[in-house]
Amino acid sequence: MSGRLAQRIQGITPFYVMELLHRARQLEAQGKDVIHMEIGEPDFATPETVIDAGIKHLLTGAVKYTPAAGLPELREKIAAFYRQRYGISVAKERIFVTPGASGAFLLALGVSVNSGEELLLADPCYPCNSNFVKFFEGKAKTIPVDASSSYQLTAAHIKQHWTPATKGALIASPSNPTGTLIAPEALQQAILTVNGLGGCFYSDEIYHGLVYGQNAATALKFSDDVFVINSFSKYFGMTGWRIGWLIVPEEFIAATEKLAQNIFLATSTHSQYAALAAFNDNTLRELERRRLEFAARRDFLFDNLLRLGFEIPVKPEGAFYIYANCAKFTNDSFKFALDLLETEAIAITPGRDFGSHEAHHMIRFAYTTSIGRMAIAIQRLERFINKG
Repeated sequence: MSGRLAQRIQGITPFYVMELLHRARQLEAQGKDVIHMEIGEPDFATPETVIDAGIKHLLTGAVKYTPAAGLPELREKIAAFYRQRYGISVAKERIFVTPGASGAFLLALGVSVNSGEELLLADPCYPCNSNFVKFFEGKAKTIPVDASSSYQLTAAHIKQHWTPATKGALIASPSNPTGTLIAPEALQQAILTVNGLGGCFYSDEIYHGLVYGQNAATALKFSDDVFVINSFSKYFGMTGWRIGWLIVPEEFIAATEKLAQNIFLATSTHSQYAALAAFNDNTLRELERRRLEFAARRDFLFDNLLRLGFEIPVKPEGAFYIYANCAKFTNDSFKFALDLLETEAIAITPGRDFGSHEAHHMIRFAYTTSIGRMAIAIQRLERFINKG
């Protein structure tokens, strides 16, 4: 490594799926019809109401900085959303509008994690979460989880792996890559355990809203002493607008605002004005229609993957992913994904992007494309498996 490159970069892991995505783009440039099931991005356009609100503000020409914590009216809208959807009262002063959920993670960890401190995470998990911890010179301690806990950390996991160096625990529900939810009672016990040990609890709730069959419980239902990370990207369909939010315990308000002022200055102004329309009744009706479409896609893909011989011990209850065991077909899921892309032009994500526990046997399928396109993908996948 170059002597001028910061040492912390050594600990940051790459996205292996980027290699697949790069090759997929090459194949598309050659005229191949690639079916994308690797990207965690809704295929629906941003709702028109949201786009119109963003354009309306841009046309004023007054696209100036906002307060570092975000537009006061947007913070109030988010607080009202928690009252309406969850029956939870959150002071708007605890709410910070951020450049995506990534910005929320940077603030939450930046004000709470010291060099050398550990954060407990599930394995598998979204890889950036571990890398955020490493960026602040903390240690991401990943704990192998399986279907017995719906791939979620439990209070028992936390107690078993807690050490004097542990700062806290992060739980994502619905999770990426598994799409599973943590049961409300299990979430409550995990929060009580962390709080009882004097640590910080971080709740990744960016897939809230995209749930099927049951509602996801917010950590705020059980404690105010939690960090909650959320986003307008997934449920609200605003990925490229780069806007999310963070809710912090009261004692962290001043520190979070100071850090936001210094590293972001402010979240994109037109994105904040656009997000004001995300909570309109017309927008929410459209988002509910999309949620039902995602549920239908999940059922279609889940049933067909089982029929082909993939093992999926827990049916996903949220997000738009299925994390499937492909051990029946291969001992190397990364090579499986590469070969599938080359021979049948289907792009999927190998398990090694999400950790090390059973990663060589795991594949993530994203149902962020239509049932019609997935039907073609299933035909191609079946042909690929039968050739093998």
